[in-house]
Amino acid sequence: MADTDSGNTRCGFVALIGAPNAGKSTLLNAMVGAKVAIVTHKVQTTRTRITGIGMQANAQLVFIDTPGIFEPKRRLDRAMVSAAWKGSQDAEITLLLVDAQKGITDDVERIIKGLKEAKRDAILVINKIDGMRRDSLLAFVKDLNDAFDFTDTFLISALKGDGVSDLKKHLANLAPEGPWMYPEEQIADVTLRLLASEITREKVYLRLHDELPYHITVETEKWDERPDGSVRIEQVIHVQRESQKGMVIGKGGSMLKKLGQMAREDMEEEFGHRVHLFLHVRTTERWAEDKTMYQDMGLDFVD
Repeated sequence: MADTDSGNTRCGFVALIGAPNAGKSTLLNAMVGAKVAIVTHKVQTTRTRITGIGMQANAQLVFIDTPGIFEPKRRLDRAMVSAAWKGSQDAEITLLLVDAQKGITDDVERIIKGLKEAKRDAILVINKIDGMRRDSLLAFVKDLNDAFDFTDTFLISALKGDGVSDLKKHLANLAPEGPWMYPEEQIADVTLRLLASEITREKVYLRLHDELPYHITVETEKWDERPDGSVRIEQVIHVQRESQKGMVIGKGGSMLKKLGQMAREDMEEEFGHRVHLFLHVRTTERWAEDKTMYQDMGLDFVD
C-alpha cells in the first residue's frame, strides 16, 4: 500500500452511505474536524450531498455525506435516495456505515443488495460500538462480511472519536496521487446560503422534535452583505399545515425568537462575522412538489 509520507500530494473522494441515523453526519464532522453537517437524533435529517474536506498528512479527503438510504415513499424520499447512490457513484472510495446497535436492518440489506448490483467495492464501518459485548460485535462483523465481500472493516464510535483516526489514515493511503481539489484551509463545498438554511433547520428539529415531523424545509430568501462586514439574512421556514405554523412560532412568538437566537449564534461562529437573522414561517402545503426547492437543496427533481 502506498504511504502518505511519500511526499506526493493525494486527493480522494469518499462517499459515506448507510441507513438513516447510522451516524454519517457525525462521522463527517469528526473527519473534517468541524461541523459541516447537521446532526440530530431524528432520522433522514441529511437531505443533500454535503461535501466536507479533511486533511491527513499530504492527502486531501473529499467526503460526500449522502442522505440515508431507505424505502422511498414520496418524491422527496426518492430524490434523497437518488442523491445517496449518485454520491457513491461519484466517489473512488465508498464507506458503508452500519449502526452496531440496530443490527442488519431491512435498510442495510437493501443497501448491500444495491452495492452488489452496482458491483462496487466498499469499506465496512461499524459505528456506535459503545457498550457492545466483544462476542456480539465479532458475530455482527462476521454476518456482515458473509453478506458482502467488504475490502476492509473498521469498528468506530464517531461520537467519541474512537477508531476515527485509524480509518482516516487508511483512507489517506487509498487516495490516488494527484493535486488537491480545494485550498488546504477549506472544510466544506456548500454555499453559505445552503449552510445557513441547514443550521436553522437543525434548530427546528432540536427544539420541536416531539411536536413537528421532519416535513419542513428552510429557504434562505435574502442574503445581504453590509459595509461593516456583517450579513443580513432572511429565511422562510416552510411547513405543510397551518397547525404546524403555530408550533414553530410559539406563544407570543417565543419559539421563533428562540430558534432565531440559536441559529444566529451558530451562524456567527461558522461564518466568523456578525449575523442579523430574520425568520418567517409560511404554510406551503406542497413545498415538497416544488422543483425550485429541490434545486436549492441540490437534489434532482425525480418522478
